[in-house]
Amino acid sequence: MVKMPLDFSKCNVYFDFDNTMTAFDVLDDIIEKFSINRDWVVFENAWQKGEIGSRECLKWQMRSVRATKPKLSRYLDKVRLDDNFQELFGYLKRKGAETAILSDSFSFFIERILSKNGVRGIKLYSNRLRFSKNKLIPTFPHTDKSCSHCANCKKTHIFKLRGRGRTNIYIGDGLSDICPAEHSDIVFAKGSLQEHFTKTKKEFIPFKNLRDVYSWFQEAGNVVETEAGQELFALKRK
Repeated sequence: MVKMPLDFSKCNVYFDFDNTMTAFDVLDDIIEKFSINRDWVVFENAWQKGEIGSRECLKWQMRSVRATKPKLSRYLDKVRLDDNFQELFGYLKRKGAETAILSDSFSFFIERILSKNGVRGIKLYSNRLRFSKNKLIPTFPHTDKSCSHCANCKKTHIFKLRGRGRTNIYIGDGLSDICPAEHSDIVFAKGSLQEHFTKTKKEFIPFKNLRDVYSWFQEAGNVVETEAGQELFALKRK
């Protein structure tokens, strides 16, 4: 067993957004608050059961949402990020890690929240939308033709960005995080993602908020155990 610090310059750190970087699921809250009927519930339940993919779910759910851009902006301007994100993000940048947000939400929502919380310089891969008066028209530029399940194929971004010899670290909480997490080397999980990894007996690091994640990185910056230079062991395991 060899002990050595985690080389941040060879790390890609991926963040889910809703309920990972925020304290609640902003997309779900928008759908619930601004829908003109309860049709979205049918699609939400079908997605939760695995009967439809997130792309089909979001396409139908967004048809019920009615909000002008200014009205939605006022709502988004009140959303706060996890108090620990800025400190964690700054630490990762100083250490040379690459960072990105992989989200099944929409770029307009996320970019507005990031801007209002003073976050600059993080890559974002998400779905998009445009406004037609008070209607929101979604588009899905990151689908995978071989997979009809996901609106934004998160694992595709990991495949494109991971590079030879790099360590992929994923932080998430939901069903849409299972696929990318299973293609990552180190996983921080809570919520549905934690339940899945527990059920399938896969390694993960549980976390409640980004303070736990930040603490882990600080500790890993000093020392992390590796075996034959291949397998990274989490310092805090379930």
